[in-house]
Amino acid sequence: MSNDPSTPSHEHAGHVSAQHAHHDEPDTHAGHHSHDHHQGHDEAPDSHDGHDTHAHHEVHGGHEHGHAGHGDHVGQFRRLFWIMLVLAVPVVGFNDMFAHLIGYHLPEAEWVWWVSPILGTVIYFWGGWPFLTGGLSEIRSRKPGMMLLIALAITVAFLASWGASLHILDHELNFWWELALLVVIMLLGHWIEMRSLAQTTSALDSLAALLPDEAEKIDGDHVVKVAPADLTVGDVVIVRPGSSVPADGRIVDGSASMDESMVTGESKTVRRETGDRVVAGTVATDSGLRVEVTATGDDTALAGIQKLVTDAQASSSRAQRIADTAAAWLFWFALGAAVITAAIWSLVGLPDTAVIRTITVLVIACPHALGLAIPLVVSIATERAARGGVLIKDRLALESMRTVDAVLFDKTGTLTKGEPTVTAIDPTGSRTEDEVLALAAAAEADSEHPLARAIVTAARTRELEVPAASEFSSSPAVGVKATVDGTVIEVGGPYLLDQHQAGELPIADSWRKEGAIILHVLADGDVVGALRLADEIRSESREAVDALHAAGVQVVMITGDAQAVADMVAKELGIDRVFAGVRPEDKAAKVAELQDEGRKVAMVGDGVNDAPALAQADVGIAIGAGTDVAIGSAGVILASSDPRSVLSVIELSRATFRKMKQNLWWAAGYNLISVPLAAGVLAPIGFVLPMSIGAILMSVSTVVVALNAQLLRRLDLTPQTSTSRILDRSA
Repeated sequence: MSNDPSTPSHEHAGHVSAQHAHHDEPDTHAGHHSHDHHQGHDEAPDSHDGHDTHAHHEVHGGHEHGHAGHGDHVGQFRRLFWIMLVLAVPVVGFNDMFAHLIGYHLPEAEWVWWVSPILGTVIYFWGGWPFLTGGLSEIRSRKPGMMLLIALAITVAFLASWGASLHILDHELNFWWELALLVVIMLLGHWIEMRSLAQTTSALDSLAALLPDEAEKIDGDHVVKVAPADLTVGDVVIVRPGSSVPADGRIVDGSASMDESMVTGESKTVRRETGDRVVAGTVATDSGLRVEVTATGDDTALAGIQKLVTDAQASSSRAQRIADTAAAWLFWFALGAAVITAAIWSLVGLPDTAVIRTITVLVIACPHALGLAIPLVVSIATERAARGGVLIKDRLALESMRTVDAVLFDKTGTLTKGEPTVTAIDPTGSRTEDEVLALAAAAEADSEHPLARAIVTAARTRELEVPAASEFSSSPAVGVKATVDGTVIEVGGPYLLDQHQAGELPIADSWRKEGAIILHVLADGDVVGALRLADEIRSESREAVDALHAAGVQVVMITGDAQAVADMVAKELGIDRVFAGVRPEDKAAKVAELQDEGRKVAMVGDGVNDAPALAQADVGIAIGAGTDVAIGSAGVILASSDPRSVLSVIELSRATFRKMKQNLWWAAGYNLISVPLAAGVLAPIGFVLPMSIGAILMSVSTVVVALNAQLLRRLDLTPQTSTSRILDRSA
């Protein structure tokens, strides 16, 4: 999240605030309720405040109903498909036209003649019912489309077949086998589509299944088992090793390595300690925890994620609108082609041929493949994205991402970790960096402030032996004090130096210009070293910027920090442009400025302050699943904090567009070619598309579209893989 210049920037808060308000409570462990003793540092450590809004989710009450609806449709089309397939076997097998086509002879028995008409009629009314009712609805709404085309094709085939069976029409119009195959193929296509839609949300539905059946709630001196749904905000629950968290909450006791892969897509466990937030459904892998519930039910991050994908499923994309429009045009195209075919063949004196050709045109004009061309691709793409930690809220955003040529990153919490880290140590005299850091860590060991934790973490990272400290105390606006091996160690800012009439180390001036937080370490009143703390750049950020450059995208950074701080980060990462000192309310204007230059902009942010910019951008990408800003302003949500996930979105967008384009051309192209051939445009040179071949080609087109969409499942959308793929292509 970005900083607001109206509050002290890192450049000032770093050394002024840090040094003016360093520790004021002797007992920093008391409840961990507050860190007022580090008020001056709030600018840096509180850069994640936006994540406190994880609990604020609005989940549609009908979410489960929607999923149930998908399940019902899957079951409906699956059952219909298998039943119709069983019925279609004798219809096709005992059809004289099909027997003639293949080259076998049917038994001479009278009953053979009735098999195809009777079972074919059952197939038409039973198996074709979803399409007939759908076509009727399109007529009533005066919006002809896919269902009406399908209904028209099977109705014409049904009437023509009965006409041929009753010897009213030419025997060539005995289409019972084509009718059976039409209905079976269409049911198969819809089954595939419905199953894909259900699978799209199944990965997220499985998250809910990860919630424990019961939670262990602390009730006074007792532990009672309750259903997670019965928990309320403020309850404290026990999470045992290997168990999942029953609701969103904050750790009040203990620490554990948490498996958050079901939410973030990251397989690596994350260490969570007292004061950290945990999300419902995540698993404590190695230790037990006590967690205070902060959100339950529909207010959890999990519910927010589910809502995002539900919204994505319901959203209408540009490509889908194109497919719907194409279906409407194809209806009129098929109808017009049929009328012209009937008129021309009648005018040339071949009324029987006119009937045959007209009916053939109407039957094979059914572009069922077009109905799958877009929804199936988007559904599979959304599913793959969700499994990879990329949540598509708006399908249009997914489509637009492929054309983005400028990505605007918020700095704090996005390109950087958003928390202080020891980045440099300057010892004095004969002391080493490790000695100074170990002394500072010993003095800060009893503090829970982010700066103190940063110092302790740095010592732990270096695997230093930190001596035990005693007589810990803190003083408002001064610092902390503790006795270490008989030596009084103090850590603080300028007020601490003033108390001991000591001066800053020379290195402090250059650190200050870089916007760093500066703390000095004193031993028995003498300065023994200085610590530089700054917001650490994510290691993944460098790869993300390099890959974006390789993809031909300009990288821009926006921040409320001072220019010097921003320039330092930009220089290290190779960022093209920097907007520094930008107030949150002015970020949208910067996005508009880039758009005025003719650029298509994707904005990447992690908090509420970024909401206006996320909304202004052509594509808003929010880091941090389930936040209010994610739901309200962004079209794409990155469940992890890895900026390389932006490359996953670009890769997914491009792959999805390719599949959409391929499917549209195949589905619509089939009709544009087959209908004129069926009408007899090449009859003068002796070629007329047989009805049987047209029906087979129609079925094949549907299968090809479905199989082509399934190829998206092979796409690996992990941030590392997507980034490597782009970098390898540019090499």
